[in-house]
Amino acid sequence: MVCPLLQYHRSNRINLFFMLKKMIHDARFELPELNINIEGDVLVFDKPYQCTSFDLVEKVKKYIRRKYQQKVKVGHAGTLDPLATGVMIICVGSFTKKIEQYQAQEKEYTGTFMLGATTPSFDLEKPVNEIFPIEHITEKQIYDVAKSFIGTQEQIPPNFSAVKVDGKRAYLLAREGKVPEIKPKTITISEFEITQIALPEVDFRIVCSKGTYIRSLARDFGQRLNSGTHLTALRRTRIGEFTVEEAVSVTRRGE
Repeated sequence: MVCPLLQYHRSNRINLFFMLKKMIHDARFELPELNINIEGDVLVFDKPYQCTSFDLVEKVKKYIRRKYQQKVKVGHAGTLDPLATGVMIICVGSFTKKIEQYQAQEKEYTGTFMLGATTPSFDLEKPVNEIFPIEHITEKQIYDVAKSFIGTQEQIPPNFSAVKVDGKRAYLLAREGKVPEIKPKTITISEFEITQIALPEVDFRIVCSKGTYIRSLARDFGQRLNSGTHLTALRRTRIGEFTVEEAVSVTRRGE
């Protein structure tokens, strides 16, 4: 028997998907007044919801051109999904040479898994495609499964990701209806804390290595519970010593 709450979520998620698809690239954001060393600087932002990593980099480039009347090299140190918020590092000028150094640092996330349903993207960017039972899942099983992820392991990134397959981004192949053959990546999860259980939702906090996809973790989490799961909320709270509390806020235009 399918959980009535999941039936409700399934019908409403389809409508939500079409709304989000339009809003992600239609969203407009403004930067606050910044003092940037255009010779070399590192900026830490709290990336807002529905903003892509590319959008934020372009916003910084335009800001520098307008304020300093110069064109300088700008890049980010680690992609953050459009529907995720939190710490995003932007490197300017000579500091773009440090991008790999920042990318390699440990990361911390908080978020929410929705048990009993999956989506092709493993999050809300795609509508629910399959429903699974959750009546058999106990709180003890949830805690035990979280513990089972601690340590070094192989993880397969999502089909809808920026991973390159034969020189092409996996998400481009996925949008063409193809199934990209993505090789597993070695990752390390040092902490996996379940912070709240209110089935079908499970809140968590994770500390992990570079290259960890929390969306893939959602997929694997559901499989280990003999069910299905997708990500409904994600916030990156830390990269190395850079925390979200110290990050620069970016606001939606008109707020």
